[in-house]
Amino acid sequence: MLNKLAIFITLLMPIAATACSGKTDKAQPAVTILTTDSTPTPAQAAPQLPPLPDKASGTAFIVISKLDQLLSVYDRNAAGDTILVAQYPCCMGKNKGNKQRRGDMRTPESPAGKPFKITMIQDASTWKHDFKDGRGEIKAYGHWFLRLETPGHRGIGIHGSTNNENTVPGRASEGCIRLLDKDIITLKEHFAYVGMPVIVQPEGQAPLSWEPRARKASVK
Repeated sequence: MLNKLAIFITLLMPIAATACSGKTDKAQPAVTILTTDSTPTPAQAAPQLPPLPDKASGTAFIVISKLDQLLSVYDRNAAGDTILVAQYPCCMGKNKGNKQRRGDMRTPESPAGKPFKITMIQDASTWKHDFKDGRGEIKAYGHWFLRLETPGHRGIGIHGSTNNENTVPGRASEGCIRLLDKDIITLKEHFAYVGMPVIVQPEGQAPLSWEPRARKASVK
């Protein structure tokens, strides 16, 4: 599936690690995306997005910026150009840096050239969690949990924000990537698929060198 896409991206990232509350899943082989140069360029403001597709293309991929607290979805247009197709504010781990151990409240960063990938798309609408903030067991994950393969760690995913929408964008999670619930629904219905590559950039990393071009590319 990804062989047809032939995505070439720029990426310099440390080795990953992690933990966030959720149910466990079986690890699957990593998907490797080839990289080119690694010179970051400034982010471009207010990109124009194409209409939502009726269903996932099976070729899109995600880039998550800790610096900008944004989740961006990229795909190919008819001309074969990489383009930005969706973008959502997100909440990252409470503490900065790459996750090292369970409970350190950090979001893992994917290794250079080896993005994480979605291994399961789960209905999380009834899932509860105790954040130890006095609220007790509450619904916490929104409608969907997109479980990620993060080698060496379990329980990390992209999910909604039932009872926590005021934290998006921001830093408040235990390590997962938290979206507004309306955005996790849109992401799941129009873009997400099992095997989808997910790049989580290191702290402070500016947009990858090809991203400004992708944000300006024609949607035709």
